[in-house]
Order: sequence, then C-alpha cells, then structure tokens
Amino acid sequence: MNITLNKTDNVNGVIAIEIEKQDYAEKVENELKRFRQKASIPGFRPGKVPAEIIRKMYGKSILADELNKLVSDELFKYIRENNLEILGEPLPNETDQKTIDFDKDETFEFKFDIGFAPEFDLPLSAEDELTYYTVKLEDDLLKQQLEAYKTNYGTYQSVDEPALENDLLKGTLTEFEDGAPKENGLIIENAILMPSYVKDEEIKKSLTGVKVGDKIVFNPKKAYDNNEAEVASLLQTTKDNIKDVNSDFEFEVKEITRYQEAEMNQELFDKVLGPGVVNSEEEFAEKVAESLNNQFKPDSDNLFMREVRKLFLEKLKDVQLPDAFLKRWLLASDEKKTQESVEEEYPQMMEDLKFLLAKNKIVKQLNIEIKSEDVQAKAEEVAKAQFAQYGMSNLPAETLKSYVNSMLSNENTVRNIIQNIEDEKVIDWVKQTVKVIDKEISTKELNELFTEEEHNHSEEEHHHDHSSETETETEKEA
Repeated sequence: MNITLNKTDNVNGVIAIEIEKQDYAEKVENELKRFRQKASIPGFRPGKVPAEIIRKMYGKSILADELNKLVSDELFKYIRENNLEILGEPLPNETDQKTIDFDKDETFEFKFDIGFAPEFDLPLSAEDELTYYTVKLEDDLLKQQLEAYKTNYGTYQSVDEPALENDLLKGTLTEFEDGAPKENGLIIENAILMPSYVKDEEIKKSLTGVKVGDKIVFNPKKAYDNNEAEVASLLQTTKDNIKDVNSDFEFEVKEITRYQEAEMNQELFDKVLGPGVVNSEEEFAEKVAESLNNQFKPDSDNLFMREVRKLFLEKLKDVQLPDAFLKRWLLASDEKKTQESVEEEYPQMMEDLKFLLAKNKIVKQLNIEIKSEDVQAKAEEVAKAQFAQYGMSNLPAETLKSYVNSMLSNENTVRNIIQNIEDEKVIDWVKQTVKVIDKEISTKELNELFTEEEHNHSEEEHHHDHSSETETETEKEA
C-alpha cells in the first residue's frame, strides 16, 4: 500500500491511496468463505455452494466493500498520524480519479480532495482597542428584587376580617335543590376558592367581604363562565363528572387566609442566602446586588466577545480558505442544501469558521485543557445563576446536584459549557493582550446595545441576500 499527499496550494491537497492485491486479498477470501457458509441457493445444501459460484455471484460486491473499508480506515489513519489539520471531510477527487474495473484491475488507486486549515498569525497588541461594558445596577432594580424576595417568601395566614378579593376562602360546598340541600347531593368538605378568580362579577362581589360562618349560594358553572377545568377543580373531581352538574351550591366559609409578605428580617435572609450568611439588611442588600451583577456578567462577556470577533475577522480578512472545496463539502454533507443556498450562506459561514479558527489557535497556544471537574464546576455555576433569576439562591444541595446531573446528561449542554469555559479563558487572554476600556452602562443601555447588534446583523443579512439576488440575475443575463 502506498499513500501520498500532493498539496496543490496552501489550503488544498489530494491524498492518493494505492492498494495492491496483497493488501486486500486475504480479507476478500475470508469474507467469501464466511458468505459461503451462510449462502442459501436453490439446488445446494447450506454451506455446500461451490466457491466459484459464490465468487461469480458476489465477488465484485465483496471486493468493493472490503476496498471501501480499507480505504476509509487508511485515509483517516494517515490524516491522524500526520497531524493534518483539515477542514470538513475528504471528498472523492472529481478530476484525476481513474475509472475502476473490478473485473480486470488488481491494483487500485483512490484519490481524495482535502481542504487544509490555513496557517496564519493573529497579531494582537496594546495598539488594538476594545471596550468592555460593565453593567451598573440601578437602585430601582435592586429595590424590585428585594420586594420580590418578600413576596416570594411570604405565607398565607388566617385572618378574622372580611375577605378581600385575593384572600383564600376555605369551607364546605353543599349541592342545593329547590333552596335546600339536595338528597344524596355532592358535599365538598374542604373546598377552596379565591374571589379574584371568579368570572361572574355579581358572584365575585358576594364573596368579597364575607366573614367566617357566612353562607353564600351560587352556581359554580356561572361563577366560572362554564370553564370545565375550574369547575372540576372547585368540586374536586374530573371534567367528565361535572358535565351534568348544573345545581346551585351553598358555600359555608370556615376559614379566611390572607397572603402576608415576608418581613425583612433574619428569617428571610437565611431562607434566601442560607443560615448566617448575612446578619443585617444592609449586608443582605449588598449580597443581592452582587448576585444581580453576576447575572449580567455573561451579557457583558457576550458583548465583549462580539467585539473580539470583529477584531479577529479584521486581522484575518486576507487569510485564504479552500473555498471551492468547502462549498463542495457543504453541499455533499447536507442533502437539503442546494448550490444556491450554499452560495448564499457561505460568506457568513466563513466568518464563523475564521473566528473559530482564531479561537482554537489561542486555546492551543495557551494549552487550555478542559477537565471534567471544570465542566462540573461550570455547570453548578450556571445552575445557581438560573435559579437565582427566580429568587432561589439558597438551593438544597441535593436539588442542585440532581439538576446539574440532568444538565450534564445532555451532550449539547456539555458542549456549550466547554465552549463557555474556553470563551472565558480567551476573553481573559485578550484582555491582557489588547487595550481594554472599561465602561459602566445601565441595564437599559445594555439592552440597547444588544438591540443595535441584532439590527446590524439583520441589516448585513438583508444586504447579502440582495447582493446574492443581483448576482443571480446577472449570471442569468450572461
């Protein structure tokens, strides 16, 4: 067997694999024998079909299969052992590949086109200037979060007062008929309702202001505007069971409970942050502000990475890629793509590829190695941040562990976490290499920057689409 590489230019090449009879003969013979043992052909007992008949009937297909396996194995082995940094995957050569004759040939040559990742420098220095936007938390946002904690950690408490719309009324529902309890009618001992959820205004008004011991007669279907799910919930049964229930019900109020916000005290501090983490309202506010600021850091990093991307692409604007090869590979790797769609998408995809190559160069240069414990730690950080957005800072260890394990069972999530870690390390390196201007912005300004970025991206896509259409029309005219 002989394998050679011919680089046609800096980013394109052809790998030629010459396979001689001695490379495949034994494998083909063994496969023919195995096939003979299983072959079922009329007129012959199983395993007794003459070898020449098997060879005549299946020899070429078996030879083709064995050559295909051998070529594939040797091709990728050669790429791996020679540390060839290729883009996409090898494609069958369309110009120099000789026609194969399985009846006559004993030596076979296969040629594959490959595209190389370009060699390039990434000349960054203090002369390059980027802006890092740090979000300054507004006082009203901190106040809103503190109020949210008071609301989220509040409790329902019994009150000896007339009911308000948002109070919970607990009592007994008794089915009525002709103004009296219905014989063998429904009785719900622990019925619960809230006046604010009642659709009928007249019934809602009659429930608002009731006291413990009061009795109110109403029709549940009228109260909830014939919403079967809500009526079934009130009567503590299924939707099927209430289809024929059209009676009035008497509701005797046994208890009124009202939602009370949590007080800003040590009990709330411990529930939100954990026992003894802070001991005063001032310390609590500082910790909450710190948590909110941390939630904005990924947005700041995201904006900065967009600036880094622009800088990288400017530095690599003259870097050559194997364009023709990559377009062929894109077309061959996805049957849904067309020549037109590839041409349309290619410019954006090549920007993505150049940026990825630049990041990978830095990762390799810094010898960045992402270990399993790094992924685990990052997953926990992401999980805590997600729960913190819902005011759940003091998460039980077992709950956090279960959620993290669920995250790490998803391959896409793991890939995203690894990329996130790499991005953070790349950001740190870039910050140390170029001149970074730190700028404080408000959350409103942060949203405006993201909106502007999205608008610019959409404009670029629109311009590209228009250009593609113009080129297509020109080509048609030509």
